[in-house]
Amino acid sequence: MSAILVVNAGSSSIKYQVIEVGSERRLASGLVERIGEPLGRLIHRGESGSISVETEQAIGDHLEGFALLAQAFAEAGRSLESLGIAAVGHRVVQGGSEFVEPTVIDDRVAARILGLAELAPLHNPGNHQAIAAARTAFPGIPHVAVFDTAFHRTLPPAARTYALDPAVAAEHGVRRYGFHGISHEVVSRRAAAFLGRPVHQLKQVVLHLGNGASVCAVDRGRSVATSMGLTPLEGLVMGTRSGDIDAGALLHLMRAGYDENRLDRLLNTRSGLLGLAGSNDMRDVRAAADRGDAAAVLALDVYVQRIRHYLGGYLALLGGADAIVFTAGVGENSAPLRAEVCADLEWFGIRIDAARNAVASGEARAISADDSRVSVLVVPTDEEAEIARQTWVLVSG
Repeated sequence: MSAILVVNAGSSSIKYQVIEVGSERRLASGLVERIGEPLGRLIHRGESGSISVETEQAIGDHLEGFALLAQAFAEAGRSLESLGIAAVGHRVVQGGSEFVEPTVIDDRVAARILGLAELAPLHNPGNHQAIAAARTAFPGIPHVAVFDTAFHRTLPPAARTYALDPAVAAEHGVRRYGFHGISHEVVSRRAAAFLGRPVHQLKQVVLHLGNGASVCAVDRGRSVATSMGLTPLEGLVMGTRSGDIDAGALLHLMRAGYDENRLDRLLNTRSGLLGLAGSNDMRDVRAAADRGDAAAVLALDVYVQRIRHYLGGYLALLGGADAIVFTAGVGENSAPLRAEVCADLEWFGIRIDAARNAVASGEARAISADDSRVSVLVVPTDEEAEIARQTWVLVSG
């Protein structure tokens, strides 16, 4: 048996899964969080998904986190060695223009990932810390970086270029990179499989709607437009991020005394659904709106209008679509949201079936009506399985 240890790390956390090659069976998963805080925590789950190890203690850094992770496997009765770990696959948010495919990590690659932190200051430093710690903890196996930006390497010049002075843009790396690429890639491929057609024959609009949210126009398996840009801040309204906003509004706030750090906090952590409705959880916002809370109603209206704005634009860009695909936490679980996004789009050939849309399921499914020219699907995303797959393809030759 061979398996891949998949690591999705932040500045103070390590999410991990062990995925069996071929079957994509989860052998274990867990979370190490609050790294560097006075009291950290580890939760480890076995193959059944139930918690088998839970502990709280100070976790000084990512290296201690990986040591605790390995110890949890042993305490659960199934050591990492016994699982046949063939490689470690790391999710890295920003690959810039340099990394456009899965890459075996050496010292040079690790240094470049850290160097790209200027484009992803909230993500790449944590990715780098975890990579350094994991390479120390597991030195005898290959480590592979799988980049969230890589799927968008096919963006044409018109889609990736901002209308800035080209010299300034080139000097500072200002262009659209796009994110959620791992999710958009696996979901568009699984949607094609569900429809029984090759992905290279389909035009799809994939709506990744979670706490972070983005839209991608996928033309025959290639990303040709996406809503996130230089950073994951652009595009849709998200849980705590503003999405699109007039750049002049930011200049206005700067003149009013906001510095870059205050603006960063405002746009990334105090905006979106949280800023408009007081919660970044769609379930809370929906419940408040159902009670008649005016702020929550407005938040939902803004959220849905932004999605429809991008959906309409991408349908025009693609010249129509074979499928619209909802995925991620909100997209997979909020039937009312899906109905609102697809309302009154019959002239696009889009019509959903209310009964099908209301069904809750963890499986890929169609929610479109029989006479809808465009298939409307709900397809669960699985970024970890895709990271494991891409890692195995690279290390197995």
